[in-house]
Amino acid sequence: MLVKYRIPVAALILAALLTACGRGQAPARAGAVPSVSVITVETRSLTLSTQLPGRTAPLRIAEIRPQVNGLIQRRLFTEGADVKAGQVLYEIDPAPFQAALNSALAGQARAEASRYPIMARAERVRTLLADRAVSQQDYDDADAALKQVDAEIASWKAQVETARINLGYTKVTAPISGRIGKSSVTDGALVTGFQPVALATIQQLDPIYVDVTQSTSELLRLRRRFEKGDLHTQGADMNKVRLILEDGTPYAQEGALQFRDVSVEPSTGSVVLRMMFPNPQGILLPEMFVRAEIREGTNEQAICIPQQGVLRNAKGDPYAFVANAEDKVEMRMLTLEREVGNEWLVAGGVKAGDRVIVEGVQILQMLRPGTPVTVKATPFAPDAPAK
Repeated sequence: MLVKYRIPVAALILAALLTACGRGQAPARAGAVPSVSVITVETRSLTLSTQLPGRTAPLRIAEIRPQVNGLIQRRLFTEGADVKAGQVLYEIDPAPFQAALNSALAGQARAEASRYPIMARAERVRTLLADRAVSQQDYDDADAALKQVDAEIASWKAQVETARINLGYTKVTAPISGRIGKSSVTDGALVTGFQPVALATIQQLDPIYVDVTQSTSELLRLRRRFEKGDLHTQGADMNKVRLILEDGTPYAQEGALQFRDVSVEPSTGSVVLRMMFPNPQGILLPEMFVRAEIREGTNEQAICIPQQGVLRNAKGDPYAFVANAEDKVEMRMLTLEREVGNEWLVAGGVKAGDRVIVEGVQILQMLRPGTPVTVKATPFAPDAPAK
């Protein structure tokens, strides 16, 4: 019976020894000082910008309408082509307007021809009146006849000018230079003066406007920062704007901020900002969706820390771990302003000279305030360099 229990007893003794050894190693691992990587917080000059959605709009737009009634004889442009100011776009049948001009010229000539004998009679009557050979009534009648014929000549001259203007309106010209769209009429169409439907539309696209919207809350936030001195708008480059196209590619040309509207759109609580961009290649078309990158100002004492060094508690509040002068961990609650590339712009919680721990998330979550650590500096390259 004693032989049968020798092996189980030996196994129990061996297990007890292994357990004791395991318990002896745990304090050694718990007492090890963790090694962490840190970056030293520094202030730098940082130009802040924001992206706002918007759409393009032509610099000038002109709807082409006839100013006289008639039949379209010819269309003299190619749809979708560039046209110059003063270029003839349509020709309206000029025959009736030429006839009206000729009739007015004939009436003017007839009135001018009748003026000479009336003027001569008035001169004779005036001479005879001096010798009292005619009555004052005769002189008044002759003078009135002369003035009447002069008025008739002036009337005919006005009719001639009107007829000449209407004849000129038979050539429908472009009021501005730009790109013309499709034509709403063809040769032989009947048009009326100042009709509601435009014959075509010309849009000037070089340069071109970009209208974006900005919330009033954002405007108030920026104003408060300027009043506090956190931002400055010194330098001519602050008025420059970059553009990002609908497919995410940057537009090659830089634009300039023109003005900010003074009225607020009540349905959206936003204001319109208008920018102007050169468009020599015609890449930007009217009503195209774009995003404008606007420079807000320069923060001369900006503090940024890497995003991997920022954690959040159960309430979502951001915090970071800092290695103090005794190489012990401290927790700092942060006030974050915005993302800047792969960093956070920090408005409060850390200051210049602090060493922020930027190890991986798993290691950061294992740290506790007061824990001693072995500190080593790590290089960090921000995505958005200081300007």
